[in-house]
Amino acid sequence: MAGQRRRRAGRPGAGLVAGVLVVAGAGWAVQQQAVAAGGCRVDYTVVNAWQGGFGADVKVTNLGAAVTSWTLQWSFGNGEQVTQAWNADVTAGSTQVTAKSLDYNGSVASGATVGFGFNGSVPGAAAVPSSFTFNGTVCTGSPTATPSPGSSPSGTPAGQGRQVEKLDRGLVSVRSGTANLVSWRWLATDPDDVAFNVYRDGARVNAAPLATATDYLDAGAPAGASYTVRAVVGGVEQAASPASVGFADGYRDVPITPPPGGSNASGSYTYEANDASVGDLDGDGQYEFVLKWNPTDAKDNSQSGYTGDTYLDAYELDGTRLWRIDLGRNIRSGAHYTQFQVYDYDGDGRAEVAVKTADGTVDGAGRTIGSATADHRNSSGYVLSGPEFLTVFDGRSGAALQTVDYDPPRGTVSAWGDSYGNRVDRFLAGTAYLDGSRPSLVTARGYYTRTVITAWDWRGGKLTERWRFDTDASGNGAYAGQGDHQLAVADVDGDGRDEIVYGAMAVDDDGHGLWNTGQGHGDAMHVGDLDPSRPGLEEFKVDETTTKYSAWFADARTGRILWHQPDCGCDNGRGVSDDVYAGSPGAESWSSGVSGLYSAQGQDVGRKPGSANFTLWWDGDPVRELLDGTHVDKYGTAADTRLLTASGVHANNGTKATPSLSADLFGDWREEVVWPTTDNRALRIYSTPVPTPLRITTLMHDVQYREAVAWQNTAYNQPPHPGFFLGDGMPTAPRPVVHTP
Repeated sequence: MAGQRRRRAGRPGAGLVAGVLVVAGAGWAVQQQAVAAGGCRVDYTVVNAWQGGFGADVKVTNLGAAVTSWTLQWSFGNGEQVTQAWNADVTAGSTQVTAKSLDYNGSVASGATVGFGFNGSVPGAAAVPSSFTFNGTVCTGSPTATPSPGSSPSGTPAGQGRQVEKLDRGLVSVRSGTANLVSWRWLATDPDDVAFNVYRDGARVNAAPLATATDYLDAGAPAGASYTVRAVVGGVEQAASPASVGFADGYRDVPITPPPGGSNASGSYTYEANDASVGDLDGDGQYEFVLKWNPTDAKDNSQSGYTGDTYLDAYELDGTRLWRIDLGRNIRSGAHYTQFQVYDYDGDGRAEVAVKTADGTVDGAGRTIGSATADHRNSSGYVLSGPEFLTVFDGRSGAALQTVDYDPPRGTVSAWGDSYGNRVDRFLAGTAYLDGSRPSLVTARGYYTRTVITAWDWRGGKLTERWRFDTDASGNGAYAGQGDHQLAVADVDGDGRDEIVYGAMAVDDDGHGLWNTGQGHGDAMHVGDLDPSRPGLEEFKVDETTTKYSAWFADARTGRILWHQPDCGCDNGRGVSDDVYAGSPGAESWSSGVSGLYSAQGQDVGRKPGSANFTLWWDGDPVRELLDGTHVDKYGTAADTRLLTASGVHANNGTKATPSLSADLFGDWREEVVWPTTDNRALRIYSTPVPTPLRITTLMHDVQYREAVAWQNTAYNQPPHPGFFLGDGMPTAPRPVVHTP
């Protein structure tokens, strides 16, 4: 099944477009549609372009009788050539291009659609073909409807793109020796040429507006100084930002309050602060924290025994607790049971919180969901009976807004791979822009054997199921057993809509299987522009099965494996792919079971880093640092160099040693890292004291990165990756095309 993919059905209607520019993610696409009555329709989309090349997506709708094989032909202009193709055998002469069906997609019923894609080279701009033939039938015609130039396929107003948060400047002052490093966000909604003035206690400190990096080192300033920043647009100074958040000791503590401990049939327990997420819960432009509390008797799914309840809290930056949700006795505690999503799904400017619930869950307003007295735990502590729910909570109050039945239900426990309750309760969750414009909630169950992924829309105060992908459904059987302990969300095929990368497989934005490598389950994966020398995104993944590749690197658009590490014959438990070494172009990849550091092209280029866990942009260059346990290191060819050792804090999730959260939470594009203090009385946020010469839009307005921050708490946490290459030798970072409420 390697490299195979099922494409979405063609869009309905005969309103046809010729040479129309449409927004596609952060780039542009050119689309051509043509028809012939009783024959065929072709949708030809240039989904991305780069210097000397382009990628195209082609969909053919059969308007005639059913066919068992097909050939599509057209003429190239402007000197284009085909360099790579998938889902069709594509050849090109001097000008004519011929695409032939493969053995698995030759049958196309009347009214059905088949698709394929290719990459090409071009000396200038890619031209849009004017006509096509499908099995000899000419597909031509004049357009009958033309959208406004610049409109997007999802109906978003021209130039506005995807919905993102309306953030403030996130202004921080971090003590750096005898100076303060003042930094702020460059928002995607700012003009490209915006400049800034910095004010300390009301007096401007910069001589001329700052038009490069969005930070300023204020030498000799007192540690407690208060700052504001003002944007300068067209020479006119704008209103002042909110006052800076101080990191006088290099960190900032957010006070938190542990739930009271308790006891059950397995013994007594207390509480530890675990994973966290952020969202603008009240619409003020500042992030609030949503924190998961785990009892000290939390269990892996493979372990029997009772657990205490899991709690979710929301906190303002000053430690004000907005609400507490008790998930109740019928939600078992552990890394695989509770995956919570914090996102503004309905576009009202305030984030919601979505999570799996059950009988006895108590919302932030003190109201019980389902039965308050039901206890569905069996003698081993597992919850294998009783209703399961999905609830959307109000971000401001924690009140339950709507509760629906969780889909998929557990059904027969053994159908998920075992009979005692391990594999049936492996849950994942994420957030994806499945329509290219607005976010949807994604929930999932299972990955060792059966997998079910469900997409939901939260619109107008109501949850609606968008689609459901089930490996038990007809045609999906080969996708069983291909999931990981986490998922990733990205627009892997460049059509402006997100796909779900679920380990060794991917599901398209419409809920159909996209590709499947057949490499099976693993514990870690990374999806991003890991090899900037080739178009699109890539995936690096480690494998648990000893008979599969130990780790592999694939085209995220097609699932085609480009290279793999030497086989270790082991359960390769951890792996990372990121640009940590400037001596090798693109991202480097390494894994716990294989020695060496591998380039984006698969060559061993040197010493393996001392950790294979998280990464973090911390110092001033675009090369990413190593984050592991409670420290940050800089990779070197001879040894790693310690940059930060956090004090008085603890890592989470046992041997995974992950932070509560790492993300671009404040200031410029560099990332903060959040750990709980050892007494679990505060979330301690560390922010870099190092200046940077680079000016990059806040990463929280790069949608792929923001989605990754939302799913970071899911099961085996992984660091976020943006949708563009951020590393040594990078070109000017792209500016996201987005809009805010």
